[in-house]
Amino acid sequence: MSSRLNTIIFVGLLAVIIISSSVFFVDQRERVLLLRLGQIERSDYQAGIQFKIPFINEIRRFDGRILTLDATPARYLTGEKKNVLVDSFILWRISDVATYFTSMGGDEGRAQLRLSQIVKDGLRGEFGKRTIQQVVSGDRVAMVSQIINDANNTASEFGIEIVNVRIKRIDLPTEVSTSVYTRMEAERERVAKELRSQGAEEAEKIRSDADRQRTIIVADANRTAEELRGTGDAQATEIYADAYGQNSEFYSLYRRLTAYKNVFGGDDMLVIEPKGEFFNLFSNTKD
Repeated sequence: MSSRLNTIIFVGLLAVIIISSSVFFVDQRERVLLLRLGQIERSDYQAGIQFKIPFINEIRRFDGRILTLDATPARYLTGEKKNVLVDSFILWRISDVATYFTSMGGDEGRAQLRLSQIVKDGLRGEFGKRTIQQVVSGDRVAMVSQIINDANNTASEFGIEIVNVRIKRIDLPTEVSTSVYTRMEAERERVAKELRSQGAEEAEKIRSDADRQRTIIVADANRTAEELRGTGDAQATEIYADAYGQNSEFYSLYRRLTAYKNVFGGDDMLVIEPKGEFFNLFSNTKD
């Protein structure tokens, strides 16, 4: 009885092992390959539960999602024979898992290396057709589309589809950038000197014009002042003449007193003897 029970348990365990080895699950994010003694037997599995022959069939799983390959920045020669440093990345996925396994042995690193070379060849060809200005500011979408089409023609032989190629940066090499920046700096300095020279010339013109206008204004002012002064003197002389004609004695007295005021106004005047016509008013004698 005990021997029979052990046999049943053994058979049951063996059945469980066989069944578990016969059933496998395919995720929708995977590409699954069924091998039989190392040869591809099936590669078109859909997501869900699947079956295989245990111990004979082998399951190989590959990532079916879009993968990213960050390519190493590389130098390319433009149509102007100028070097540019391009940093890009590639979006790719497995389109035919059987072809992928056959050509790349299922090695993702090997596939990425081959993809990188294919895309670099495409970039080299497209950059060689364009100038730096066309590469930087031109229709980059059209250029990338051409690269993807050409690259997929080659990549399809390896069961790979290139979804997209993105160019992150386009730079000049360090030695070229330094030379360009030096030329730009020299050009900016030349323009700055030219602008400063033009500014100094314009400033000199403005100063000269201001000095000329100042000279004219001062001359006009002096002329007007002299005219006004002459007119005033003429009017004063006329007034004095009219006043002298009305009362000559008073006018003579007023002028004599004004003269005395001007002569004796200081502290250092000494009169020894008041004689002469100038001092007639200091005496009772009339002229």
